Amino acid sequence: STNGSSAALSLPGKNLVNIGLMATNVGAGAMLLTSADPATGLACLGATTIASSILGAHMTASIGGADMPVVITLLNSYSGYALCAEGFMLNNDLLTTVGALIGSSGAILSYIMCKAMNRSLANVILGGFEELGTAKKVEGVHTETNVADAVDLMTSAERMIIVPGYGLAVAGAQYTVADMVKTLREKGVDVKFGIHPVAGRMPGQLNVLLAEAGVPYDIVFEMEEINDDFPDTDLVLVIGANDTVNSAALEDPGSPIAGMPVLEVWNSKNVIVMKRTMGSGYAAVDNPVFYKENTSMLLGDAKTKCSELTSQVQSHYSS
Repeated sequence: STNGSSAALSLPGKNLVNIGLMATNVGAGAMLLTSADPATGLACLGATTIASSILGAHMTASIGGADMPVVITLLNSYSGYALCAEGFMLNNDLLTTVGALIGSSGAILSYIMCKAMNRSLANVILGGFEELGTAKKVEGVHTETNVADAVDLMTSAERMIIVPGYGLAVAGAQYTVADMVKTLREKGVDVKFGIHPVAGRMPGQLNVLLAEAGVPYDIVFEMEEINDDFPDTDLVLVIGANDTVNSAALEDPGSPIAGMPVLEVWNSKNVIVMKRTMGSGYAAVDNPVFYKENTSMLLGDAKTKCSELTSQVQSHYSS
């Protein structure tokens, strides 16, 4: 199977297209309610069905890049409001209540995610990351490392922070990472986790995965709680995260993600970034952190590399 592009669809005058489709919906709906002719009513119903389908597909396709996770919560919210409206029409209190709960929870999640990206919901729906600015070209040569050197840094560190991202969730590497953290903590390494509000694909996804793997709650910290700890940290291990640790958000005013709060991993003494490739994240913005002097790239499948790290960490302490 093949994966479609995550880039936003940007048609000329896309907002005018949306307004026109919405006006068609309103006009056909008004005619449906006021006309007594069955044929006219059926035609209006067909027109609203076609126009609303095109409007929904176009608005969704126009949201891309790092905004894509918001689509999930936004559509979830829409489905709740539709269910709530159905409850009103059928005079069914259960449908109305459940629909209101689904709609409001989706709206709250959308708000949380937009706030974490320093964006407004209107900007996400009507705009796009690519329209906000032009990022500076990132130049430089990245430094690659291997599992053995990474284990040496981990076992010699006193304070270490792990920053997981969507790559960890996709690879299902949370159990292996939990075993590695348990071993390191038993040997006196102060290991913590730093979680970005939109790490993964929705708020709390990484927290749930880590809890599922048995990681203690008291070593998992939110971005606001842990950002000040990076300068005193010997090593940061980034697993499958990209946009949430992108220094361009703070260093490049012209970047499409400028102003977005991020985990400032580059302030630590050493950074190891685990990624499958050197490709950009969902925002399609290059990450200068990958080319900084204190950063090393450990490229490959996250689950495989995490398994190798865990195995060698355990072998280091057993020898």
